[in-house]
Amino acid sequence: MKSRTLALCTTMTLFAALAITVQTSAQSQMITFDAAAKGKIITFNVPGAGKGAGQGTFAYGMVPSGAIAGWDIDATGVFHGFVRAKGRGIKTFDAPGAGKGRGYGTVGYGINPSGAITGEYDDPGNVFHGFLRATDGRIKTFVAPGAGTGYGQGTFANSINPAGTIAGYYSDASNVYHGFLRRASNGTITPFDAPGAGTGSGQGTLVDYFSGLTPAGAITGSYLDASSVYHSYVRAPDGTFTTFDVPGAGTGKLQGTQSASINPGARSRENT
Repeated sequence: MKSRTLALCTTMTLFAALAITVQTSAQSQMITFDAAAKGKIITFNVPGAGKGAGQGTFAYGMVPSGAIAGWDIDATGVFHGFVRAKGRGIKTFDAPGAGKGRGYGTVGYGINPSGAITGEYDDPGNVFHGFLRATDGRIKTFVAPGAGTGYGQGTFANSINPAGTIAGYYSDASNVYHGFLRRASNGTITPFDAPGAGTGSGQGTLVDYFSGLTPAGAITGSYLDASSVYHSYVRAPDGTFTTFDVPGAGTGKLQGTQSASINPGARSRENT
């Protein structure tokens, strides 16, 4: 299976604000910080999560109610999505069509206040697809127009806002990345590319995981230019872009500026 390193390395800083993954012996478990409980630390493991090296429980998205979305890796190395909600315990889920071999499966990334979850799964051919899990547990899968169908290519859904609009990116048949916005009202998917994004293999436009989309529809992420240098952007709800670089950011290959999240109040509110 193609490594999920790109997604994980880009967004590990999110855990500093919401939760962190720690290694206890060989197993990963989640530690969350409950501000309302004056710093009380709550740990949990998904039932069925593996106990071997690199296995365990990985929490990712969290909303004000305390509901958490993420995934676990079981004893056979298969990924399963989960949601943990107050008074409802932990429920695991698998997207229809998800691969069942080691390194394959379902990953939950974004969750909105209603409890809808978005994420991705890879099928037995290691092609990635996006999904939307409704609050009643029903799962709808989708593919961005132009997404590649080769090994490690496909659709990567990252963030979901309160309206149910989803942002993410896809890899095309040439392994170039493009962003997309999937509207909640009708499921229409709009692709986009940041100005200056490269068009070579491994270059293009990426969208931040979990907190890369605001209620108004503004999106943040990073892009790799023709020299494979990272730059960041904000895409306003009307589709206009603002790009930026941190002063002093490197200009060598795979150096540069990578954004991690966007303030929910960014840009004017617009129906998405």
